[in-house]
Amino acid sequence: MKKIVLLFILMIMINLIHSEEKAMSIYDFTMEDISGNEVKLEGYKGKVILMVNTASKCGFTYQYEGLEKLHETYKDSGLVILGFPANNFLKQEPGSDEEIATFCRLNYGVTFPMFSKISVKGKDIHPLYEYLTSKEADHEFGGKISWNFNKFLISKDGKIINRFGSKVKPGSEKIINAIEDAL
Repeated sequence: MKKIVLLFILMIMINLIHSEEKAMSIYDFTMEDISGNEVKLEGYKGKVILMVNTASKCGFTYQYEGLEKLHETYKDSGLVILGFPANNFLKQEPGSDEEIATFCRLNYGVTFPMFSKISVKGKDIHPLYEYLTSKEADHEFGGKISWNFNKFLISKDGKIINRFGSKVKPGSEKIINAIEDAL
């Protein structure tokens, strides 16, 4: 009986230690891509990343076209676009991962990496977006996601260097200048 109690206490202590570990950069996360494969974000070290929470039935869905154009224009220079579908705003991303992938490919020719649907706000917020929006990670760019197609620009060393709201189009001078400065 003592062994069981000791084992139980040890398990609690291990859980407490792990629960206090905090991500130090986006490279600490492993995500599931839209096809179900695990992707370590550390694989994007040395690249400039534009992370976007997306939705297929939103007034900003047309931005997929601009995101794909950015991807095609700057991928050889070191930019990668990462799309994270989310159903947090008026249920504008109701489909399965397979349906989302098909929609993006057929309607917008999306070839940049897309990930499995996650939550970007609320009680069930994914740890990646909890990190991105925390004031501890970045006091300047932290804060709740306001709507679909919020964009985080990440430097080659994994730091958040800019954030753009939904209304800022991917092809805007503001985003292009920030990307070119980061590259």
